[in-house]
Amino acid sequence: MLRNPEFKRFLSLLLLLTVLASAAGFIASDFAGILALIISLLFMSVFIIYTWRRYKQMAKLSSYLKRINSGDYALDVRDNVEGELSILKSEIYKVTVMLREQNDMLVHDKAALQNALSDISHQLKTPLTSMFMMTDLLCDAQLTEEKRREFTDRLRAQLERIQWLVSSLLKLSKLDAKTVAFKPALVSAKTLLEKACAPLLIPIEIKNQTLSIKDGDVSLRCDENWTAEALVNILKNCVEHTPKGGKLSIACTSNPLYTQILIRDSGPGIDLKDLPHVFSRFYRGKNASNDSVGIGLAMAAAIVKEQNGTIDAANHPKGGSVFTVRFPK
Repeated sequence: MLRNPEFKRFLSLLLLLTVLASAAGFIASDFAGILALIISLLFMSVFIIYTWRRYKQMAKLSSYLKRINSGDYALDVRDNVEGELSILKSEIYKVTVMLREQNDMLVHDKAALQNALSDISHQLKTPLTSMFMMTDLLCDAQLTEEKRREFTDRLRAQLERIQWLVSSLLKLSKLDAKTVAFKPALVSAKTLLEKACAPLLIPIEIKNQTLSIKDGDVSLRCDENWTAEALVNILKNCVEHTPKGGKLSIACTSNPLYTQILIRDSGPGIDLKDLPHVFSRFYRGKNASNDSVGIGLAMAAAIVKEQNGTIDAANHPKGGSVFTVRFPK
């Protein structure tokens, strides 16, 4: 307190006023001089005590901030007293709560990043190991032409898998970083569904599956390219889990509140233990295929939610899984 130059100047001013008031009082009479001196000293004492108490409160605030800086966010400095310091305490507490929430988010994000890196490493390690083995086999001069073509096809398949994985991870990172600039526009459901189905027509034909589309002659407001990407990932999951000769159906309907896209397959459905996690990143359910990475549905969910839509997965009463995507009007 005594190191504060403002306090020193104000105290010096009070001393000067005390001297002047006492001198003026003694000129009038001894009683007036003594009274002026006593009143001035009392006023000065009250000022010093009040200032000392404020500095004591500020010292507590300083200690509180030091503890916060060291990571102790459980402190509560608020009080129920009116005043400038109480307002300051409340504001500091608000900042503390915000810092605690941000710290919790950082800890969660760090753990999620570690898990993601571990999963990515695992997903890349498997095809790379396989590719190294096939490369060594291809170097064998006695390898037959038939085997050479077989290993070359496998290498190409593994490279395509890695390419898809890297591309999907880049898209997910853009969605996580909020750097995707969605361009919502009124899109015909027919156009959107045709665009989503086009990359999967060959796999559907190879598995002799039947695909039926009912666009409902409706339109929805969304980003056409990104929404088609989300639907492709959902459809790809349905195609993979539907047996040969199975059925796939897509129905688009609309009401005053939202536009709905319902995708259904005739596969074994989703295990009840897996249902809450189907949209979790790198999650592979009980019925997941060996080539499944576990990011397709996670990316679909991220794309839909970034456009204020909702996505849900369930089992149909008559068998198979059902994915419901809704976009608000």
